[in-house]
Amino acid sequence: MTATTAEDSREDRKRRVRGTAAVRHPDRKGRSPIFDAPTPHGLFFRYLALIIVLLISIGPMLWELSTSLKSKAEDVYTQNIQLLPHHPTLGNYGEVQNTIPVWHFALNSLTVAVINVTGNVIGATLAGYVLARLKFKGRKLLLGVFVATLILPAEVTIISKFQMITSMGLGNSILGVCLPDMIAMTNVLLMRNAFMALPREVEEAAIIDGANVLQRMRYVGLPSVKGVLSVISIFAFIGAWDDFLWPLLVLQSPDKLTLTVGLSYLNGQWSHDPRTIAAGTMMALLPILALFLILQRYFFRGVAQGAIKG
Repeated sequence: MTATTAEDSREDRKRRVRGTAAVRHPDRKGRSPIFDAPTPHGLFFRYLALIIVLLISIGPMLWELSTSLKSKAEDVYTQNIQLLPHHPTLGNYGEVQNTIPVWHFALNSLTVAVINVTGNVIGATLAGYVLARLKFKGRKLLLGVFVATLILPAEVTIISKFQMITSMGLGNSILGVCLPDMIAMTNVLLMRNAFMALPREVEEAAIIDGANVLQRMRYVGLPSVKGVLSVISIFAFIGAWDDFLWPLLVLQSPDKLTLTVGLSYLNGQWSHDPRTIAAGTMMALLPILALFLILQRYFFRGVAQGAIKG
């Protein structure tokens, strides 16, 4: 009887070990044997896919950079693609500065971007917290209206926005460029989802301690959504810096043009020289790349951030 009991105990331990191993190493059935397996073939196809995506993403940017560095003696219209310039020069960037007031245009773009980032961070935070944590009549209807605005493309509402801005007397002004995008609905929904992920017990404890709405948002909500705020800031800055159509409609005075609109003057005077146009394009692109490289860790941390980390 004792031997049988000991044998049964050993069998039970074996079954428990097998069950634990099955939990730690779940069945990989149904997964791709090429991409998921850590084999030389799997790694080859992984890196091949990454290289293809990389070439599609940064290929045009590298071509523009190469064109901006080519001298006048090099043929940029040849069918034989040559990525590396034979005689690299920075003279094309100097011609951009001599043709248009590029730094003044960049300052206008920076002003618009800073105003948009500030408006989105403050406005989206307040609106997102209200939709996520406060109870009032019509909250679901208001949320549905916000979601419905995402269905409409920007070209559908651009005429109504232009009429609204001109009726307010903000035509041909930097504020008129900033105002329609100071609170983006996408950012409001991102903040709403971030605040919804907060445990209600934490906020209820703050209510018991006597905290009001603003105190709960400042001391309980905001420390948990810093990553999402960084994502909103990056998106708002890039969107304002790269916008072309809306500033083109609103602004008429040359001294108030943003950088993307001001670069269009290069295409008129220097249409026969794509080197200068490429140089102006790179001058507008490099600040965005620098910003993303500096803030990329906050960006990815914000995308994958949880509400509360133990």
